[in-house]
Amino acid sequence: MNEKQPLIIITGPTAVGKTALSVETALKLGGEIISADSMQVYRGMDIGTAKIKEEEKKGVPHHLIDIINPDEEFNVTIFKDMAKKCIDDIASRGKIPIIAGGTGFYIQSVLYDVDFTDYDEDKRSEVRMLLEDTLEEKGIDFMYERLKEVDPKYAEVIHKNNIRRVLHGLEYNIMTGNRLSEHNEEQRERTSPYNFLYFVLNDDRAKVYGRINKRVDEMLRDGLADEVRGLLEAGYSRDLQSMQGLGYKEMADYLYGECPYDEAVEIIKRDTRHFAKKQLTWFKRERVTVELNREVLGSDDKILEHILFSAQLRGLI
Repeated sequence: MNEKQPLIIITGPTAVGKTALSVETALKLGGEIISADSMQVYRGMDIGTAKIKEEEKKGVPHHLIDIINPDEEFNVTIFKDMAKKCIDDIASRGKIPIIAGGTGFYIQSVLYDVDFTDYDEDKRSEVRMLLEDTLEEKGIDFMYERLKEVDPKYAEVIHKNNIRRVLHGLEYNIMTGNRLSEHNEEQRERTSPYNFLYFVLNDDRAKVYGRINKRVDEMLRDGLADEVRGLLEAGYSRDLQSMQGLGYKEMADYLYGECPYDEAVEIIKRDTRHFAKKQLTWFKRERVTVELNREVLGSDDKILEHILFSAQLRGLI
């Protein structure tokens, strides 16, 4: 008998249908969902993050959504600690924890209990200050190009607008002389403390890209520009990490008169497509995943049936 805590992970590229699938899985298995989305943690950032609506939850408890304000710090270390507490709480009540979301690094941190204590905090503060000064002087394009030079594999799986992760990759290289991508690979070799199933939902790339374009159009109709305007008027700086998220940065550029509306929309769609491609690159590097390909499995019912069958075989239910 496997004594490890059960854990189900449902991930995949943006707009592939993770949210609805995770809810149906939770309903069938008696589970609760832990969001692994680095943007849905922020209150007041609903439209641009495609945050699940109350009626879409169908009564399933969701954790790590709407837990901080846009100007509060959030990173993988904080997520890992919070998610582990959620897992313990959910399991203690006889429920199945289900991690659902598209931030692969966050998922990895929990799944393999990744160690983030490999360098001195005082020196880290000095290095981070230097990097932030360079960022302010030379811009994110310069920093991202530098990251591509010192750690091309890590640069490949993150978006250049993700300032926090760009700086983290550079910081790790400066602090240790090593590449963060290699560190992540080493962490993947760790034994997981969980009896887990790691599902990656996927579909034909053209269909995913089509859904991304449609989702962006829906966000705009639902008032994405007004949401960003409201955040700016509430005093949240466009320089905040939260405001660098896809859709928020581009709408802020438009609202400040730095980019025509149509161009901002096309950039959001283009960069979201690029982001989906990077997500898949990340998930393909994970060791033990079960692909749920819509083209192969067909209907959502078949996909759910596959999840339930796999869970039975693994002894999760």
